[in-house]
Amino acid sequence: MKLATSPHQSGAPMVAFKNDKHMHDALMHNLEGMLYCCLYDKDWTMVFVSNGCKELTGYAPDDLLHNKYISYEVMTFEEDREMVRETIKNALTEGNRYEVEYRINHADGRLIWVLERGNPIYNDAGIVIALEGYIQNIAKRKDIEQSLLAAELKYRSIFENTLEGIFQTTADGHYLIVNQSLARMYGYSSPPELIHAFNNIQEQLYVKPGRREEFVQLLKENDSVEKFESLVYRKDKSTIWISENARVVNDESGNILYYEGTVEDITARKSYEEKLEYQAMHDSLTGLPNRNMLNDRLQLCINFANRYKNKMAVAFLDLDQFKLINDSMGHEVGDQLLVIMAKRLTSAVREIDTVVRLGGDEFVILLTNIDDSNDIFLSMNRVLEAVAVPLTINNLDYLVTCSIGVSIYPDDGLDANVLLRNADTAMYKAKKAGRNNFQIYTHALNAALTERVTLEYNLRQAIELEEFILHYQPKVDFTTGKVCGAEALIRWQPEGQDLISPLKFITIAEETGLIETIGEWVIATACYKAKALQQKTGQYVPIAVNVSPRQFRQSNLANTIKKILAVTQLDPSYLELEITENTLIDDSSKFIETLHSLKKIGVKLAIDDFGTGYSSLAYLKDFPIDRLKIDKVFVSSIEEDPKNKAILKAIVVLGKSLGIAVIAEGVETQYQYDYLKSIDCDQLQGYYYSKPLPEQQFEQLLLNQIES
Repeated sequence: MKLATSPHQSGAPMVAFKNDKHMHDALMHNLEGMLYCCLYDKDWTMVFVSNGCKELTGYAPDDLLHNKYISYEVMTFEEDREMVRETIKNALTEGNRYEVEYRINHADGRLIWVLERGNPIYNDAGIVIALEGYIQNIAKRKDIEQSLLAAELKYRSIFENTLEGIFQTTADGHYLIVNQSLARMYGYSSPPELIHAFNNIQEQLYVKPGRREEFVQLLKENDSVEKFESLVYRKDKSTIWISENARVVNDESGNILYYEGTVEDITARKSYEEKLEYQAMHDSLTGLPNRNMLNDRLQLCINFANRYKNKMAVAFLDLDQFKLINDSMGHEVGDQLLVIMAKRLTSAVREIDTVVRLGGDEFVILLTNIDDSNDIFLSMNRVLEAVAVPLTINNLDYLVTCSIGVSIYPDDGLDANVLLRNADTAMYKAKKAGRNNFQIYTHALNAALTERVTLEYNLRQAIELEEFILHYQPKVDFTTGKVCGAEALIRWQPEGQDLISPLKFITIAEETGLIETIGEWVIATACYKAKALQQKTGQYVPIAVNVSPRQFRQSNLANTIKKILAVTQLDPSYLELEITENTLIDDSSKFIETLHSLKKIGVKLAIDDFGTGYSSLAYLKDFPIDRLKIDKVFVSSIEEDPKNKAILKAIVVLGKSLGIAVIAEGVETQYQYDYLKSIDCDQLQGYYYSKPLPEQQFEQLLLNQIES
């Protein structure tokens, strides 16, 4: 039995269908673009096109259906047809949807860009028989892209062709982007070459250390930098001056992305400014600094003396016979004489000193870094001798002398004007004293005593302030040519001052007893370093330390060394103690007893400066020593004195016969090296191989030895 159906129920599907069809037609009608279905043939024969066809192509849908009026193949721009077919073919081969941008010929003659997306339609055999998809007008987007491309090309042209260098760098100093001008400015053929060459702008570009850090600091503080002038290296290591403008570029969170800016080569301007400054500050005749520069240089010398706690001197010099020569022989001769004297004065003083021409025949010499009044005496005598050498101008001989007055800072004045005035006064004293001499304005306290007291005080301070450092001079095995040990040599490095040689303070340290504290520090530091070198380099290099006579006579020396070795955990065999022969003068039996005590610990022992001190040959058989170090006095003169060759050979033979290694100190020349090697000397030490090195450099030397 069939169930009855309501009229409303039976009409509902039909209404729904009509509504869906209406919606479908409305969607296709209002869609911007054209829906299509075409055969997969050579003409893209359309079997369905939507109403959007008219707006897209200018042709009515019926014109395209079954190629009634025009085929889509003909409508496609001829130069794009092969590309379109290839793109669709490749997509279908891979089983993908296709998407392709190309141009079509509009009915009104325009060429417009379209984007086509679609899918294949397969028959029962799985063969593509048709395509269905959607084509839309993208002319506006293409116009925008073309505009952007044109703008990019325009600005790229500016970027690449501007005379200014343009850059982007990372915050840590790597170039991201540079233009051709910057590459050319820095001596590189192309931007990629410049970018590849730099991995650290701070180290590779700026001449002044820390200049990049200043640049970055300003950027961090102000977000930009203007007219930041620096001296920089080019590829060939020549230098140029540049001016930089830059800014920080951050992301949305405020994090630094990069720095970008411009660079201008200002070398020509800088050279011009320097030329003007030079002319303003130098005498046009002699090229010496002039009166304008004098006060600046003098103040610098005063500041230097204050900083390094030493003295400086002002020497006021006047040529004795100049006025007579200038008046009688003419200004041309006088000028030539002044030029000659300027060269002589410059040659007679040190490079750190300054010669100034005040005008006429008056000169001022600024002597800096003076530790001893004897330095002044020697310098002034050299000047007097240099000036007094006869000279010839225009085939005429002249003999000129000078009178010099000297004032000393701070003894004779605390400011530039007072020092100049007092030096001038002293110069007139020299004139009155008969000329061709120099006079000191006042005599300070005994310079040697003052220096001695000052040095002792500073030495005590140096211990508290830990101002001592060690340098290491390599010892080299003649057989292998490799470093087989090193001697630790103390240096004094006051803060902000130059290194002080041990020759200046060891004697005072010995006399005052400070050598005991200093010597213990040297041994401990050398042991720490020997242990550290073993860990860092894998090489077990013995470190030798000089033990002074006073230190050697300490009753607890062996116990002190034992404790140091325990704390540093250094194998005793890698510590070598060098003792001079003169140490045994006072008590030879005690000397030998101490040697045996040290030998029991396991350290190596060496007699330093062998052959020049107390005649120890009678005791040598009793010394438990491992090495004899031949004093450099025998090595340095073998070229001139053949007798020293015999002495060297005798010491080497003596050492061999006693089973003691022999090392030659002060080897500086190939001749010395060759001779010592020929007589079978074991080791060498000296400038021929290396000067004493700071610990970092010595460590690197060992690392390099491993690699070689």
